[in-house]
Amino acid sequence: MSKPKHILVIRLSAMGDVAMTVPVLRAFTRQYPDVKLTVLTKAFFKPFFKSIPQVATIGVDIKGKHKGIFGLYRLSKELMPLNFDAIADIHNVIRSQILRCFIFGKQVAQIDKGRQEKKALVSRQSFKQLKTTHQRYADVFENLGYPLDLSQPKFPKREQLNDRCIKVIGKDSKALIGVAPFAAFEGKMYPMHLMTAVIEQLSKTYKVLLFGAGNHEKQTLEAIASASDNVVNLAGLFSLSEELEIMSNLDVMLAMDSGNAHMAAMLGIKVITLWGVTHPYAGFLPFNHDISSAILANRVLYPKIPTSIYGNTWPEGYEKALGSIAPNQIVTKVQELLN
Repeated sequence: MSKPKHILVIRLSAMGDVAMTVPVLRAFTRQYPDVKLTVLTKAFFKPFFKSIPQVATIGVDIKGKHKGIFGLYRLSKELMPLNFDAIADIHNVIRSQILRCFIFGKQVAQIDKGRQEKKALVSRQSFKQLKTTHQRYADVFENLGYPLDLSQPKFPKREQLNDRCIKVIGKDSKALIGVAPFAAFEGKMYPMHLMTAVIEQLSKTYKVLLFGAGNHEKQTLEAIASASDNVVNLAGLFSLSEELEIMSNLDVMLAMDSGNAHMAAMLGIKVITLWGVTHPYAGFLPFNHDISSAILANRVLYPKIPTSIYGNTWPEGYEKALGSIAPNQIVTKVQELLN
């Protein structure tokens, strides 16, 4: 079978998982510049791929015209004129599987999510580093005839910020530290009173930029930012595209096991991640980072960690696991990276 020359790449959600595709696709376009890639994802995530000009993106409206079986059938009809000859399903969920059924005559490769290995990890039958999600994505392309080397990444240059961004952030010579203190689940989120102490310490030396989304997060971050001239709340002020431009100018990003960590990493920013009921061994470290960049909850006090792969379940009391990390430990880690 001949190698495909145009590949449809399916990864619809979630934010962090979509962000993790970016360095893999960037490596692909460098190593196979004559192969066309079209990414099928939520329209909101399109800005992730703007730094890879060889990649086209198609926005999916999974809550509107592409909802349900009939919507997926409509989507398949919209996709067929693109004349792709293979599908790289790096999501491999029911929605993408149904869509593949409607598209005939294409070579298909799908991600192996390693469910049995991950089940063994959270049930404490095995405690070892699993294959990274980035490598699992790369394996899909290898199954289509295109092995990838992820070991020599190249990242986009820092974006030139527009006047509006500069007006909000300000101009000074201090290092820029991004802080994204929120996550989808409580067990993955550093206690806010401790994070406030971290931000207070960092702001004595650096400019701290706070990232978040939604009205509740915006209000929380605004209260923190109001305490210092060196802390700026970005939540709700910029589009995703503008946030990525700002993020590309950071010196360090401090984040949970969450989408912001992967967004910063895809831009080549140094990332420090905090881990509560999840664990880096599941394969979700930010791209081009190893476990030395992670600060982990105390497994002596919380021996059942990881309690789940995605952080959505935990035993009673484990939602407080991240509180076992001292603020000074985080501040020291940031200082080490900057030095």
